[in-house]
Amino acid sequence: MRTRLLPLLIILLAGMLIAFGFPLAVRMAAAQQQQVVVDRIDDTARFAALAQYVTVRTAAEDERRNTLEAELDRYQAVYSIRVGVFYRDGDAMAAAPADWTVQAAGDLGKEAFQEALAGRRSHDPPQVWPWQDHTLVVASPVVRDGDVVAVVVTDSPTGQLRSRILHDWLLIAAGEFAALFVAIGAAFRLTGWVLRPVRVLDAATHDIATGRMNSRVAPSGGPPELRRLARSFNEMADNVEDVLEQQRAFVADASHQLRNPLSALLLRIELLALELPEGNEEIASVRTEGKRLARVLDDLLDLAQAEHAPADLRLIDLGEMATERVAAWSPLASSKGVRLLRSGPAAVTAWADPVALSSALDAVVDNALKFTPADEQVTVTVESQGDTCTVVVADGGPGLAEDELARVGDRFWRSNRHQNVKGSGLGLSISRALLLAGRGTIAYEANEPHGLRVTVTVPRTEP
Repeated sequence: MRTRLLPLLIILLAGMLIAFGFPLAVRMAAAQQQQVVVDRIDDTARFAALAQYVTVRTAAEDERRNTLEAELDRYQAVYSIRVGVFYRDGDAMAAAPADWTVQAAGDLGKEAFQEALAGRRSHDPPQVWPWQDHTLVVASPVVRDGDVVAVVVTDSPTGQLRSRILHDWLLIAAGEFAALFVAIGAAFRLTGWVLRPVRVLDAATHDIATGRMNSRVAPSGGPPELRRLARSFNEMADNVEDVLEQQRAFVADASHQLRNPLSALLLRIELLALELPEGNEEIASVRTEGKRLARVLDDLLDLAQAEHAPADLRLIDLGEMATERVAAWSPLASSKGVRLLRSGPAAVTAWADPVALSSALDAVVDNALKFTPADEQVTVTVESQGDTCTVVVADGGPGLAEDELARVGDRFWRSNRHQNVKGSGLGLSISRALLLAGRGTIAYEANEPHGLRVTVTVPRTEP
């Protein structure tokens, strides 16, 4: 969930920073340029004040004109800004450099010159950006006796201005990146704080789903809504555990209570059989059904105990256990004409409850031998794969259809094709309950070319 939530938060934060930084960058660029324009306006106003006293157009000895030319030359030499005072017809009263004209200022200079002839200062020049290489032109009128007699024009290079704008933008960008990194760190902390209860809740849900009904969530962190959810989850888990405990207790008590009357009933059947002719079919049928009912009660009691008993996890040699179970079932396999084989490494360690795993393997091997005809084989294979170990029991029986594989392990379920085979339909259910207590699993699939393939998986690392 964090991988989906974090990019969304980062995109939102980046969008907010851009929305804040872009106008700030534009405003700072405009402020830098406005400062330059104000300076140029002051300069043109000062030169206009000097120029309005120049009354002789061509006399070289005019002292005021000489003073104006000296001021312009000194200004151009110090600031590298071209400046000139031009009569209304465009002729130069004074200019620095001396050969500079209004036409040399380009279209912006001509436009500013015409605006100043109308008796007002030229409009502010267009905004200069760091990637643009043009000048700033500012013009002010020279007014004498209420009439515009000349215009002062300055043409400023923008290299320093563009450098200052770029410097300000780099500072803004650095601040934005710093703010983004801080925001990303805060987002990590925030998402961790929000999602930590969710992860704990997910782990507890997984524990309960795999049979560890005592898992609970500590409602101590995260937003109030998640704390309420944790409390509700704990209440739900308590209720589910109580219901399952009542169900297990009922099954165990019922199985135990039915054993005594059933044993008495079987004894009376045996006594009754003594009074009837030997080989009576009805007595034999009743005796068979009574024994079948006794096996069902035994399996129900085993299932209730398997679901209730906690797992005693230990580091065991799975290969050695598989070898022992194969040896234990070999006499029965030989009596049925079935070959029971063991393959895989001799020693493989895993974490499991030895009693529960041994019982589960017995149930799986028993089921395989039960359905495998003579002259076929049952193979028990031990494998190690990464963090898990598996015991695969593959038989050569008739197998199950695709839709039947999904129901294997359900309580009391048996295939319609195998109703004549002895069993209660609880053996594989008991195996699954025993394995779940120790974080093991059991899976079923078709075995090629025919038969059933049962895979028992247990962890190699300590849970």
